Amino acid sequence: MNSADLKPAPAAARAIARARSVGDGARALGSRVLPPKVKGFRIGHRRGRTAKLHALDGMCECPTCGYFQRVPELEPGQVADCRRCHGQIGRRHTNPPVSTPLAFCVASAVLYLTAILEPLMTLDLYGRDHTVTLLTGPYELWREGWGPVALLVAAATAIVPPIVITQMLVVLLAASRKTLPGWAPGVMRRYERLRPWSMIEVYMLGVFVAYTKLIDLARVEVGPAVYALAALMVTMAATDSTVDVDLIWKKRRVSRFVRRPNGQRVIVSLIDATEMELPPAQRLVSCTSCGLVCASEYDLPQEDVLGRCPRCQASVRRRKPQSLARCVALVLAAVVLYIPANLYPVMTIIKLNRGGGYTIMDGVRGLYETGALPLALLVFFASITVPVLKILGLSSMCWCTWRGSRIRLVDRSRLFRLIDFIGRWSMIDVFMVSILVALVHFGGIGNITADPGVFAFASVVVLTIAAANCFDPRVMWDAAGMNGAALDRSETRPDGQHAVAACLTEPVGA
Repeated sequence: MNSADLKPAPAAARAIARARSVGDGARALGSRVLPPKVKGFRIGHRRGRTAKLHALDGMCECPTCGYFQRVPELEPGQVADCRRCHGQIGRRHTNPPVSTPLAFCVASAVLYLTAILEPLMTLDLYGRDHTVTLLTGPYELWREGWGPVALLVAAATAIVPPIVITQMLVVLLAASRKTLPGWAPGVMRRYERLRPWSMIEVYMLGVFVAYTKLIDLARVEVGPAVYALAALMVTMAATDSTVDVDLIWKKRRVSRFVRRPNGQRVIVSLIDATEMELPPAQRLVSCTSCGLVCASEYDLPQEDVLGRCPRCQASVRRRKPQSLARCVALVLAAVVLYIPANLYPVMTIIKLNRGGGYTIMDGVRGLYETGALPLALLVFFASITVPVLKILGLSSMCWCTWRGSRIRLVDRSRLFRLIDFIGRWSMIDVFMVSILVALVHFGGIGNITADPGVFAFASVVVLTIAAANCFDPRVMWDAAGMNGAALDRSETRPDGQHAVAACLTEPVGA
């Protein structure tokens, strides 16, 4: 019998070739072999080790619950909410998408230069005066030996704000072109990471609290920098509320191919999500930077880096790595430091060689006794209530996720969004101490110095912010089994075909 007699029949040879092709593709993606046919989601054959990836236009993943849904093209003034957790996943503003935020951004740059160059406050105590600027507080904290607190205050008030203003200005100038340049996505990603650490609005509340404490000690004159900071707070908020990030990302073209971390070449095709049936959820992944949803031919791992986004070139993975463990570790560290933050004084106030240390509660009590009830309530809420709320909220979410509980998932998602929003406002006391330490330096006549409590409290604020950033709220829904093998198709269109679409509402303002 010769070798020609051992060759399989043509039909059998084709079947073996197809099986080998599917097997090689599964091993390349690190997944098991799945059924080769999903209606509306065709699995193409590969040549060698080349894989295929579909970028789905009109598809969005809710960043809170991980629910993939179709989002139609929004009209100006419309808001898209998640059908499952009711979080906002899209919004189209009524103002011009580039010119309006660009005007606010230019105004912010001018106001920041005014705030950094002009005096902040002048204190007159028994004929001796002292003038401070925005940089004096961090300098005095550094001189007294509180370097980490000084760096935190300087970063939040003097370093990060000009960086984010410049980044947004560059992005808006790039968005004025017909196509977004290749360098713009990287600038946009860095802006989104740094923006929460620009705390001009929180610093302004610290200025108000410090002013209320100082008027009983000496004569205080407010400088031009305070008014510039107040206006800067408004213009930066206006920039964020008028810029349309989705429209900016749509100006960036989707690359025709990307490469996985192992060097494998992946061909990318852009598909309209409304013209196909949705694939299983395990095959979908969204970019957390630009929001582009991509569909693979096989199931994807949860926490591994899958490669670069075809649109913004950011690293893409389905879930944050070790989200639960990292959040628990940071929350436990915050709990340990929260006790000395409230027991130890945050500052020592001396007037005419008399005085002593003041804790956070002493500061709240002092504001109440001077008749500043609104400020006393504000400081109590920001410095006492908010840290406790963040610690208890994150702890409960981690516990329920570990248990795989389905209880009140929507309420827990709302709680996470609230914790993520209010996390920065606990910095009021830290900013207040930096202002008082910078202003009151008159020896035995009047002097204010920082104490260990301010370091412990600043550490609690940073740790809780980091814990909220590490926690991936989608794992709550994953642990409860809500992000299963296929998307929910309970909603149907009038023609009887299945559809998963976001809820559209009309906002009150732009």
